[in-house]
Amino acid sequence: MRAGQESGRTRRAFVQAGLAGLGGTAARAQSRESLAVAGGAKAVTCPAAKTAAILKWPRYGREEQAALAALLENNNWYAEIPAFEKELKQHLNAPYIKAHMNGTSALMSMFFALDLPPGSEILAPSYTAWATTALMHLFGYVPVFVDINPRTMTFDLAYARRALTSRTKAVLPMHSFGNPCDMDEICDFARQQGLIVLEDAAQAQGASLKGKPMGTWGAIGVFSFQASKLLPSVEGGAGIYQTREHYERATTFGAYELPASFPPDSPYRVYQGTGMGPKLRIHPFAAAIARHQLRKMDEHNVLVDTQLRRLNGRLAELPGISHPYTRPDAKRVYWASNMIFIDEKKAGASKDALLKALRAEGVQASPGHYDEQHRYKLYSESKWWHHPVRIPDDLHGTTQVNQQAVRLPVFHDEAAELIEQYARAFEKVWAHRSELARA
Repeated sequence: MRAGQESGRTRRAFVQAGLAGLGGTAARAQSRESLAVAGGAKAVTCPAAKTAAILKWPRYGREEQAALAALLENNNWYAEIPAFEKELKQHLNAPYIKAHMNGTSALMSMFFALDLPPGSEILAPSYTAWATTALMHLFGYVPVFVDINPRTMTFDLAYARRALTSRTKAVLPMHSFGNPCDMDEICDFARQQGLIVLEDAAQAQGASLKGKPMGTWGAIGVFSFQASKLLPSVEGGAGIYQTREHYERATTFGAYELPASFPPDSPYRVYQGTGMGPKLRIHPFAAAIARHQLRKMDEHNVLVDTQLRRLNGRLAELPGISHPYTRPDAKRVYWASNMIFIDEKKAGASKDALLKALRAEGVQASPGHYDEQHRYKLYSESKWWHHPVRIPDDLHGTTQVNQQAVRLPVFHDEAAELIEQYARAFEKVWAHRSELARA
């Protein structure tokens, strides 16, 4: 064990022991301090206006305002789209990029690009937004729901291996809340089984594994630029394609103007002027915003990661609190929330009681339940699907994560004071958790 690890574990053991027995000066002081839920003073005293400014997202400044004003003035709107695509392509070091009007339309184009036989099955998590799997029925595909690893919130490869059938043609992991899936292992599995690797990176712009950006591991990757996302253009999305075939077929689906630009030997050039009917072009104003957001994204992701590591490291010293594991060779990002886990048995009190006490202290904390697609009506109605979707009895990892997860806010500015207050609020509540358990 390295000295740093030994030191960290020793500190964690000391803190947990102190809280468990209320030993030590700090722990005794916090045990004497009344909880806000019982009439005591709040631990979080950062002014509301300052807190709101720290938590505000998305953030648009003078650059975005000037870009939109210039477009309104000069009417050179559509040049923004190829300009953004060129910059995103360079940023990702990807061979083909197409901007779409949103992440959902990018997924639709991806499914069309696959050109798989009707009834083809695609391994995908149930723990995801609807667009990852609900769209499949439009193309004759059927989702096979895969569990998530409760330690990481991401695609459970061991479960996927057991879910394979003779109809399985592709695998579609999703990087939950910006935490990268084990794409190297998933790609190895896919090669062994002859599967196409797809990638829902809507929540993971700027994340990477082994230095390779999320969205570029699969044959096709998809981003979303919706307002809550890490590259927010209010609405927008993109497809990332590793082959010319997938690029041309995907863009023919929703970009009627592009086939005319394809090489003469392209089988999709004949669809110039019509495409396949849909029009899925990103709005030029969204492309302009996305260009400026892209230039700021990596630096901002580093700031957020630094802030949340500081807080989560402190919270993980408390009994029953952990946060999603990220591999050492991965760089994660944070979409929408800072998710942590509370194990009620180890914490010694119910999650509901702890959250109630934390909120009274001024902490913005809420249950972290996220969608479970297999529970929605769409998947149980056979009329929509080539063959019935198998509804799993229980996805244990998904269930555990939704039982234990708690959403905390993401800090988008330097927030040392607020982080300290959040940490003290948790420590204060944990010092009183035996009382909360009895209440």
